[in-house]
Amino acid sequence: MILWYAIALIAVALAGLATCLVVCLRRGGPNDYTMGATLLVALMLVAQVVISIVAPLTGNPPRGDPLEFWMYLIVALLLPVGAGFWALVDRTRWANLVLAVVHLSVAVMTYRMLVIWSG
Repeated sequence: MILWYAIALIAVALAGLATCLVVCLRRGGPNDYTMGATLLVALMLVAQVVISIVAPLTGNPPRGDPLEFWMYLIVALLLPVGAGFWALVDRTRWANLVLAVVHLSVAVMTYRMLVIWSG
């Protein structure tokens, strides 16, 4: 796992959290900003999957348990996808709260993945 990429992913997830919370507190439904932030986090997690496949081949293997790392990564990838579909179906302000919780979860899970990879 690349340190700067993990930090960028955490920063984007936290920015998405702030965006979703602000829109939720304004009693707005999911919009382009909240859905875009969720899509960006999901795309960054797909890139993380590619990085995690290539990194051990280039001499950067995980120092922690690889199974635990991959389970975190798979679940972290499924969260924004599922929440995005939820927000498309449920167009109320509560969908933004779900998106905010997902962004927080992805940030925490990314930090945990970094700790597992670094040992």
